[in-house]
Amino acid sequence: MMLLYGLKLCPLNKLQVASLDFVVNSFFMKLFNTGDFDTVQTCQKFFGFALTSVQLSKSASKFENRLVETTAAVDLY
Repeated sequence: MMLLYGLKLCPLNKLQVASLDFVVNSFFMKLFNTGDFDTVQTCQKFFGFALTSVQLSKSASKFENRLVETTAAVDLY
């Protein structure tokens, strides 16, 4: 899993997130010496590596779920 601590504090637009995904994909292309995007995706799946955009989306969803749970718990009192 990539370190995303700094990214959680900085609001990123779609272009910036896409740029981070591009860097990750380029790294995998060089690492496995391929230009085939399907091969890169297969390697990422095989190694359990999620793109930055996916990781940020999961993190945001997890935060929203915790916020809703906390708000519901506070409303009970």
